[in-house]
Amino acid sequence: MSHHLAERLREGTRQSHTAAENTAFMKCFLKGIVERDPFRKLLANLFEVYQALETEMQRHKDHPVVGAMIFPDLLRVSALAQDLAYYYGSDEPARPLPAGQVYVDRIHEVADKAPELLVAHAYTRYMGDLSGGQALRAIARTAMNLPADQGTAFHEFTQLPTPEARRAFKAQYRNALDALPIDEETVQRIIDEANYAFQLNRDLVHDLEDEVKAAIGEHVFDLLTRQTIPGATERSPQALPHEGHPVGIPEHSL
Repeated sequence: MSHHLAERLREGTRQSHTAAENTAFMKCFLKGIVERDPFRKLLANLFEVYQALETEMQRHKDHPVVGAMIFPDLLRVSALAQDLAYYYGSDEPARPLPAGQVYVDRIHEVADKAPELLVAHAYTRYMGDLSGGQALRAIARTAMNLPADQGTAFHEFTQLPTPEARRAFKAQYRNALDALPIDEETVQRIIDEANYAFQLNRDLVHDLEDEVKAAIGEHVFDLLTRQTIPGATERSPQALPHEGHPVGIPEHSL
């Protein structure tokens, strides 16, 4: 195909990517402020998001666009379930936040009405996890003093354990995007949906920011969140979405 979807997604979501990196929640996270309760609530919401995404992509596995973007090495539901068992034990995980439920509902909506748009949600989530998520993993482990084998399964890709393996996989993912049998109108709709997916993610972490502020104090929170940082796609124009900088919560440079 000649639509160059991978590059156009990167360019077409550049501003959304920068906005995602500049949420107050992410600014605190990147500076090592990771509060356990907001973090586990985020994971509980992401479990619902990924369960919806992976269920719907599997339902449409025979779709010529959706099926081409299913990669078992990326699946996150079981990893998130493992993390929730660690953080919640026998307690019931937190119910979806309002923004989390909107996110889940949108995935089901596009699956019913325009399943090819699931590609936008997969791109936005998985590539952030695969690249930026690796930095978030290290920050979370240090900030919460986690046991060696607990609490960060979500950010661990056992089938892609090295930077080289992840880099090769991202090239494969980019090639798969570029080979999708779609027309120009569909390309633009996927880009638009990816921008909306970034917004849904921003809304989700916004719902957690008051808890972070309450935990660390308003003054410290304001100091940590005052500065605007350049997005990873602005710093790394040749990177594959999500090579290098976090937002896995999502982060891109594909």
